Amino acid sequence: MEQLAFTALLNRLFGAPVLALLQALHIHVKHPATPITNPVAMEILVVTLLTIFFIAVRMRLSVERPGALQHTMEGIDGFIHGLASETISHHPEKFVPYLTALGMFILSCNLIGLVPGLESPTAVPIVPLGCALLTWFYYHYQGLRANGPLGYLKHFIGPQEGMPLAVRLFLPILLFPIEIFSHMARVLSLTVRLFANMFAGEMVTLVFFSLVPLGIPIVFEGLHVGVSFIQTYIFVLLACVYLGEATAHEH
Repeated sequence: MEQLAFTALLNRLFGAPVLALLQALHIHVKHPATPITNPVAMEILVVTLLTIFFIAVRMRLSVERPGALQHTMEGIDGFIHGLASETISHHPEKFVPYLTALGMFILSCNLIGLVPGLESPTAVPIVPLGCALLTWFYYHYQGLRANGPLGYLKHFIGPQEGMPLAVRLFLPILLFPIEIFSHMARVLSLTVRLFANMFAGEMVTLVFFSLVPLGIPIVFEGLHVGVSFIQTYIFVLLACVYLGEATAHEH
């Protein structure tokens, strides 16, 4: 894969210490001369830009004269809060910061590929996998906090109250492995859905740019923007659904 200019810059500045750290952790580096890959460089760039954006919003907060950045952030926060309120029954406001950060990170990663000389890190499997694993651990952690270990375990064994003794004994044996497999499959589904759509969008755009440099590729750039927003919405929506299921109190 061709190294991007920003990736080359990071490797010149930080390649040596990154390589030393990876070797100390006994992590195999395929290309020791360039230990920082394009997806990692793009993630660093996205996090840096989002950090600057958040700092700018914080510095310009005003009750009397809110600016454009504040209105933008309030709109994003309100949208995520509304989405969480529709799917999470118990204190959805607690999860809005995580969901907002997750959504803005994924959307920025999706859209940054439209900038010449950059590429979407979500078009590489490892980045969507990281977001999926983080969300997976996060909703399980919140489920344990909300229900306790025994209470959260009830989510995996099916309904018990009012059931005959035989059902209460054998239903958990049947449902527990199914639930475990279902939760593990969520990581795969989140990863593949985001990666496949972004990778396909990148490839289609590159193919049409190589065939017809002007005109038609602009349409596919518009489709890329649409897919970026839709896939971000789906990822955040599913995260809300998983959080709602995990933090629900079974009666």
